Amino acid sequence: MPDRAPLVSPTARTVFFVSDGTGITAETFGHAVLTQFDLRFMQVRLPFIDTLDKAYEAAQKINDVFDKEGKRPIVFSTLVKVELSNVVRQSECMYMDLIQTFVGPLEQELEVKSTHTIGRSHNIVDSEAYKNRIEAINFSLVHDDGQSHKNLSTADVILVGVSRCGKTPTSLYLAMQYGIKAANYPLIPEDFERDKLPSALPPYKNKIFGLSISPERLSEVRNARIPGSKYAAIENCRYEVNEAEKMMKREGIRWLSSTIKSIEEISTTILQEMKTDKRLY
Repeated sequence: MPDRAPLVSPTARTVFFVSDGTGITAETFGHAVLTQFDLRFMQVRLPFIDTLDKAYEAAQKINDVFDKEGKRPIVFSTLVKVELSNVVRQSECMYMDLIQTFVGPLEQELEVKSTHTIGRSHNIVDSEAYKNRIEAINFSLVHDDGQSHKNLSTADVILVGVSRCGKTPTSLYLAMQYGIKAANYPLIPEDFERDKLPSALPPYKNKIFGLSISPERLSEVRNARIPGSKYAAIENCRYEVNEAEKMMKREGIRWLSSTIKSIEEISTTILQEMKTDKRLY
């Protein structure tokens, strides 16, 4: 084997997420692990590696990075077929096999051999859970930003808060990940002047969850959208946030600040608070 000398001095370690499916599982697990290290990582997803030819191509890409950087790439793999996994494993990398790490011990505990079926975790097109997710996504899109009052009785949660505090991405994340039907309504100056929630919401107060945000962060977000506007002015942001929080406290609405929380953290808190029993699978 020829010497593999580094061609450049990389500023980040390269990480590959290799899968016979979408790679989302490998990437999600890999991210959870990598965040424990205060380092930079160049992340590459290699999905749909479901033949030997593709496995050899993936291994070559990994070797090319080693040639270039002089450091072994880290590989998080969810390749189910052993013959595909073995090909990639033999490349110049640190190989993290997320399937065999857990499948082997589970086979012993359950006393049942796994099917080793490629793509099984995403073969859900005809499942009830998949249909529920699609229905929830459509519901959240229709009920985004108070666009529709129809069928609010079927909502699992109704998010309220000032404009640009994170309601829309949270609604869609809940729908996509958990099949939660989430509507969202902005609290606007007219609501504060009336000192009341939007008129469609009081009958469903038990489904309402509030989001807030720091005025400084809100001003920053709004200025990125409409620079120099009254809408984005720090004084206006302070007013809206203050009034929204006062209203939520007065109405007995559970709420949290999205300022330093990820969508995942926000969504998990909502699921706990609303005590919904829906799950993705």
